[in-house]
Amino acid sequence: MQKPRTIAIGIIAALLGTGSAPVAQAEIYQFIDASGNISLTNVPSDHRYRRVDIQTHRLHPMISERELEPVISRYSRQHQLHPALIRAVIKAESDFDPRAVSRAGAAGLMQLMPQTAVRMDVRDVYDPDDNISGGTKYLRQLLDRFRGNLPLALAAYNAGEHVVDRYRALPPIDETRQYVRKVLRYYRTFLTRDSGYVIAPSEMASPAPLLVSPAVSAR
Repeated sequence: MQKPRTIAIGIIAALLGTGSAPVAQAEIYQFIDASGNISLTNVPSDHRYRRVDIQTHRLHPMISERELEPVISRYSRQHQLHPALIRAVIKAESDFDPRAVSRAGAAGLMQLMPQTAVRMDVRDVYDPDDNISGGTKYLRQLLDRFRGNLPLALAAYNAGEHVVDRYRALPPIDETRQYVRKVLRYYRTFLTRDSGYVIAPSEMASPAPLLVSPAVSAR
């Protein structure tokens, strides 16, 4: 998966014409193209530029599962994914921090890479609704691509679908295998906690793949 260009905080400061002191009225806009390249400006000339939060020192606001439940329920129905699975991915990816950004440039609750966000029609990766919309759409596509094999879909979510295609199994990447185990562990936890839910098999993806695949340990 191609990584986006890294934009240093100093570049933003230069655009603002500031040092360490904040400017009350300053705004910065960002545009991410299909290749994951990032452009920043304080004078947007294209409607595709989106305003970004430059207050990097403020505490990231956490969102509770309860607050996200209506959004998760809506997209779980739309993409036929169990709500517990969506919650598990969010927990593993960002721990429910909508402003989380990884070292590789993935952002938001479901940690979407810029090029993935573009593919999934996500306009604002930091908006919880928009991010979950794109993340669940991408996860559904991966499950379809790997014929419902949840461990492989999760590995592709972490390392990229082409990496999984290359090995035709869980890639021999420690980080990816640990990620798959972590999501499956959270998935089982949420399923157990939410066992009171009554969900029609035709509506939700079955949790069975996490139990039947010998490729990943549940422990």
